[in-house]
Amino acid sequence: MAITAKQVKELRDRTAAGMMDCKKALTETNGDIEAAIDLMRKNGQAKAAKKAGRIAAEGAIFTKVADGVATMLEFNCETDFVGMDKSFLALGNEIVAAAHAAKTSDVAVLNELSLGENTVEATRAALVAKIGEHMTVRRVVSIEGDNLAAYVHGGKIGAIANLVGGEEALAKDVAMHVAAANPQYTKPSEVSDEVVERERKLQIEIAVESGKPQEIAEKMVAGRMKKFTGEISLTGQAFIKDPSQLVGDLLKASSADVTGFLRFELGEGIEKKEEDFAAEVEATIAALKK
Repeated sequence: MAITAKQVKELRDRTAAGMMDCKKALTETNGDIEAAIDLMRKNGQAKAAKKAGRIAAEGAIFTKVADGVATMLEFNCETDFVGMDKSFLALGNEIVAAAHAAKTSDVAVLNELSLGENTVEATRAALVAKIGEHMTVRRVVSIEGDNLAAYVHGGKIGAIANLVGGEEALAKDVAMHVAAANPQYTKPSEVSDEVVERERKLQIEIAVESGKPQEIAEKMVAGRMKKFTGEISLTGQAFIKDPSQLVGDLLKASSADVTGFLRFELGEGIEKKEEDFAAEVEATIAALKK
């Protein structure tokens, strides 16, 4: 099959490998990006694949936690300049407050909620008309729990931690860890057999190709699987503020447990339009000459 430039770019973004290496890997795997990443890791061309979800859209992440409810919202705009605008930020805070009061995780429902004399949608449209830039509420989530906390880093990454037991400060620390470390699962036991087996086979292939006998390679990798599931799970990760202890140990010391978490990264999954500044200047000059 024909390999597109978009596929090559995505693979480069996720592996930091060279363009030709990416194209070759995609060709060998018939355009399967996940298989291409495995192949490149096996060949030593990519030490680790970055998780899909390039940050592209501008805007901000907003959170509100109160009365046993935590809400997180992604409010997008076109430019970083507008994303820092006071009117944009004020509206984002108003919208997340409305979502929190309604305990909604549905953007369609949120858009119809009242915000003063108008709906959320009408208020958004009015600000779009005023500023002249498209804005949209991309996603919202609300959860209930005993010990909830939220953390937002620079307006770009937001996280909510849901704990049973422990103090609010602990939940805040866990939310901060989630924002920084980006775990894929809550606990190692939640990692699916399919994910573990895929990683096991890949690591065995890498060990064998490095010269290790098959039996030795299998024994080596068997011991690594526990470490693997821990590294991608919240409770198995080294705590971001104190790497000498695991998040799970931190919770246990406070007789607490984590039941789940949520993480939003601004613009993840949205491919940003790449502007050619030189071409834009030429087009502007050409338009002025007409």
